[in-house]
Amino acid sequence: MPTPSNEALDVTVIEEFRAREGKVGGPFEGRDLLLLTTTAPVSGIPRTTVLGYVRRPSGSLAVIGSGPGTPNHPGWYHDLLAHPVVGVEIGTQNYQALAVPDQGPHGRELLDHAVPDAPGADGHAAGAVRVPLVVVLERADPEVWEGRPREIRTLADKMTEVHTWLRGQLRQVKAETDAHFAARAAHQGPGQPPAPGLGLQIRQRCLAFCQALEFHHTSEDDHLFPGIVRYHPDLGDVFDRLRDEHRTVARIQGELAALLAGIGIADPERFRKELDTMSAELSAHLDYEDETIVPLLADVPWPPAPPAGAGEGAE
Repeated sequence: MPTPSNEALDVTVIEEFRAREGKVGGPFEGRDLLLLTTTAPVSGIPRTTVLGYVRRPSGSLAVIGSGPGTPNHPGWYHDLLAHPVVGVEIGTQNYQALAVPDQGPHGRELLDHAVPDAPGADGHAAGAVRVPLVVVLERADPEVWEGRPREIRTLADKMTEVHTWLRGQLRQVKAETDAHFAARAAHQGPGQPPAPGLGLQIRQRCLAFCQALEFHHTSEDDHLFPGIVRYHPDLGDVFDRLRDEHRTVARIQGELAALLAGIGIADPERFRKELDTMSAELSAHLDYEDETIVPLLADVPWPPAPPAGAGEGAE
């Protein structure tokens, strides 16, 4: 988090950034800046920080920062370790991104391109004890992915979209995990094999997936299912089964979350076993929802129509 002496500067730059569609003047004029909004781990309060960035060849962004005047990483870094999905504002764009710390050689190369007087870069105070870091920001909700409905007109389309995204994210976590184990098994000759602990990319993606899945299931239990059962009381057994499956998946999520509590995944073999178990449970659960619930939503408009009389002036 910015030091007290820099909080007023950050507020001023944030206000100017938003008022001028991503452009700022003064000492940061012409710099590549973005606004990063993270979520505090305990309070859940969002915080927005001004950071310099570098655009990578892949199209993702990398932000560069360090603890200002301390040997510790800044608050926004600890935020994103707990909540990997962050908000990004760059120019006139505003989107969610998956934040993954880059501790490898590519991250060190990007540090060579850091602008030393840009916000977030290399520390704010002269003589600071610096702990440089690079965090890569990948779009968390790409505009196009395989299997996504071309047009969202109904709640059935929306649920299909969410299910497609969840399946895709889970496949990606599994693929990255399997690739890690395959690389270790195939290593021969000189040089070090991949580290036995799983990388931050896998940790962050899995944690983001688990948090999105928890939100999806909570929304279904608290809002969607009660609304449907009022019109389809004969489906009570179906919703009882779905809630039981939510609890089963949540239990496995909790075990995965415990394994993800540290920066590294200390027990990769157990992590892979729990991930395989959740994959099987979740795939069967989503298939059952697609079969029983999605058809009931085919005539429900999305987004919901505004309430009658909304926007009309008072008589």
